Amino acid sequence: MNIDAAKVRRESIRWYLVLATYNARPNEITEDVIQQTMRAIIPDVSPLEVRKELDYLESRAMVKLRKEPSGRWWADITRYGVDLAEYTIDCQPGIARPAMYWENK
Repeated sequence: MNIDAAKVRRESIRWYLVLATYNARPNEITEDVIQQTMRAIIPDVSPLEVRKELDYLESRAMVKLRKEPSGRWWADITRYGVDLAEYTIDCQPGIARPAMYWENK
């Protein structure tokens, strides 16, 4: 069985970004805090990786991004992101949301 480590990493980063923005609500969260959070989980994550995955989540309507002229980014979770984090909607491919371990299937 072949495991695509880059795909697993990308999709995991996306899930952690959803959780970071979910836990910051109802406020926006600055990129600096997101970067620190991500480094605590994945020590070698790069700022570019985080920005790429935030862009991906924005394209999926999971987060809204506010990009300041100074270069600083802010992220805010959308209702779809909240629903994803709360397991009230299905998770489409591209985000490594863990299975609901607390529910019998």
